[in-house]
Amino acid sequence: MDLYIEQAKVMSKGQITLPLEIRKLLGVKSGDRVSFIVNGSTIIIANSAICALKILQSKMQGKAEKVGLLNDEDVQAYLEENEALE
Repeated sequence: MDLYIEQAKVMSKGQITLPLEIRKLLGVKSGDRVSFIVNGSTIIIANSAICALKILQSKMQGKAEKVGLLNDEDVQAYLEENEALE
């Protein structure tokens, strides 16, 4: 990942405007949410939707194998079976 540094001014109500290039890099647009991840003196700003998906993926790691979903075909068959139950 390339290092990219951009600045923003903090307004009186604590608001900042994310620079256009940062919004593009994050894939966010007006109305989207961002997450602030704090680790000591380091703060990461992330697209909330992507951040939530990564958290879900980490929590689900290894679960598919435990229930026998070992490849794409297994997942597709599982989805088709469960759609029939609805």
